[in-house]
Amino acid sequence: MSAAEFIRKQPATAICLGLAAVTILVYLPMLQDNFINYDDPDYILGNAHVDHGLTWTGIVWAFTSSDAANWHPLTWISHMMDCQFFDLHPAGHHLMNLLLHTANTLLLFLLLKNMTGAIWRSAFVAAAFAWHPLHVESVAWASERKDVLSAFFWMLTLLAYARYAALDKPAGKERDAILSPITHHWSPSYWLALLFFACGLMSKPMVVTLPFVLLLLDFWPLKRFKVQGSALHVQNLGKLLLEKIPFLALTVVSCVITMSVQNGARWSTASLGLPFRLENAAMSYVRYISKIFWPTDLALIYPYPHSWPPGAVIAVAIVLVMLTAVFISQAKRFPYLAVGWLWFLGTLVPTLGIVQVGVQSMADRYSYLPSIGIFILVAWGANDLFERWPDRKIFQLVAAGLALAGCLAVTAVQLTYWKDSLTIFLHTVQVTTDNYAADDCLGKSLDNIGQTNAAAEFYREAVTLEPDYPMAQFDLGLLDVEQGKAAEASNHLAAAARLDPHNSVMQFDFGVFLAQHGAPAQAAGSFEAALADQPDFPEAREQLSLLQQTNPPANRSTR
Repeated sequence: MSAAEFIRKQPATAICLGLAAVTILVYLPMLQDNFINYDDPDYILGNAHVDHGLTWTGIVWAFTSSDAANWHPLTWISHMMDCQFFDLHPAGHHLMNLLLHTANTLLLFLLLKNMTGAIWRSAFVAAAFAWHPLHVESVAWASERKDVLSAFFWMLTLLAYARYAALDKPAGKERDAILSPITHHWSPSYWLALLFFACGLMSKPMVVTLPFVLLLLDFWPLKRFKVQGSALHVQNLGKLLLEKIPFLALTVVSCVITMSVQNGARWSTASLGLPFRLENAAMSYVRYISKIFWPTDLALIYPYPHSWPPGAVIAVAIVLVMLTAVFISQAKRFPYLAVGWLWFLGTLVPTLGIVQVGVQSMADRYSYLPSIGIFILVAWGANDLFERWPDRKIFQLVAAGLALAGCLAVTAVQLTYWKDSLTIFLHTVQVTTDNYAADDCLGKSLDNIGQTNAAAEFYREAVTLEPDYPMAQFDLGLLDVEQGKAAEASNHLAAAARLDPHNSVMQFDFGVFLAQHGAPAQAAGSFEAALADQPDFPEAREQLSLLQQTNPPANRSTR
């Protein structure tokens, strides 16, 4: 059987094979990449619970820990499994990310194909998802296992829910008039969807918006809404909402846990104020859209600007509202417009920084699932837009081919920046401005290869741009210690410990410095602070015991 005949007779199988092959080929170079010095030490390299592999103690810790300001036990366990099989060799960790991303691509294709019957439009959406350069960060960064893992369970949830919805359709007469909606919940597919959703939440809490997406899919393409007349008057909305209550309950639980573990756990820019964060949220929507359609200057960290022009914020808000109104007004005729657009808007809400944790104003990784809504809108919208064009199939094929080829080319280039810490942060500094977090990480990369003078310059630049950023103060302080600048080191280490009081490493190293420089009482306080945040910190306990017994100078550091 020739390739053309195989594609004609088994197009879905051929598409799956093509998607998997191209995705693996384009991402294969990342298996040679190293870990980076941003999050990877917390998640893998410097985490004793993880790097020992899969143990019962580690599993218990995963479900009871709020380490790294998140509760995602399945993500921790997946990292433990990597360490079990691959130790700390980065190629194995990257391989698992790639396999999960490939699986997500195939599941997305099968989901859309099964729900819509539009095999080639579904293939385009899956290919755009697989090969878009905006998704490189989620795949090539070992610490972003939570992205690809939670997306895997997201896709499985939607597939199980689509199966449940297909079985729930009326047969012969109005089933809703006979059976209680609760009865339908005993479908195995429904409970399987709920289980997969719980697994997704335990991988990354960003998937809390999934119940909202289920309701969108009920409207289109599952067509479970009973609409009367020209207006969108829905008869069975109560039943559809009732079905979502267990999903919403899990969402509420996840939100409570997330807010609890992130409250005060990490230094962030929440002090920017709610009005500014709302402005940034509006501007972020436009920035994400622009990078979806024109993915240039992609960076690991996008810093907050000093301010947003009021006129630009107002214009963006008006455009977003107008587009939303237009798409909703056309929902009956072109339902995919409203579904795709609201998918994009809704799934981004948890990461817009309205409740801010971290230093980023936006992040490429946050677009991993939301961008699917835009891809759906484009694929189905283009199909209807050019429906009456002569030779439209040839035009659509060429346009789709060029778009996907462009994605592959830019993705191949973007992957080269993930070689190591030095490369990714040098690129980030080059494509952004006033990026104090990237300056600090670049300084650390230079420091690790012995270029201490260059590292000091970037540390100082970071501290100058943001004096309240604890990591820059901490890294500059440690470098000052190495260079014998005790007075400067004391100031920077004290600032870091004050700005991030829950960081046990900062507290410990400041305690070491104080003990070595004749301040045993203050050193004991730092060691106690480290133990308060991390009770299983043997070095801190040992140093505190020594100080309490004989007050000798400490001689250990986590540096």
